[in-house]
Amino acid sequence: MAIVEVTVVPIGTEEPSLSKYVAGCQEILEQEDIRYELTPMGTIIEGELDDIFNVIKKIHNHPFEEGALRVTTAIKIDERRDKEASMKQKLDSVQDRLES
Repeated sequence: MAIVEVTVVPIGTEEPSLSKYVAGCQEILEQEDIRYELTPMGTIIEGELDDIFNVIKKIHNHPFEEGALRVTTAIKIDERRDKEASMKQKLDSVQDRLES
């Protein structure tokens, strides 16, 4: 399982606010069978890498469908193959160390 951070940024929009694009991307994520978490600077997605790449393609294309002429998408992948890892497990691991 992979944990991926993705940030989609439309460029050349009519106004500086991007919340309508972010909301549209979140609506796409809600339609998918995938775990995700919106953060102030991007979205964290958890699942099988092929599934995540398919979803990222959809959310990357969304701003174009809304009239953006240019889009940059940054992707950071954390994938472990030695054991299962999840967003919750990673946070719990840090919390355990803080409490020790």
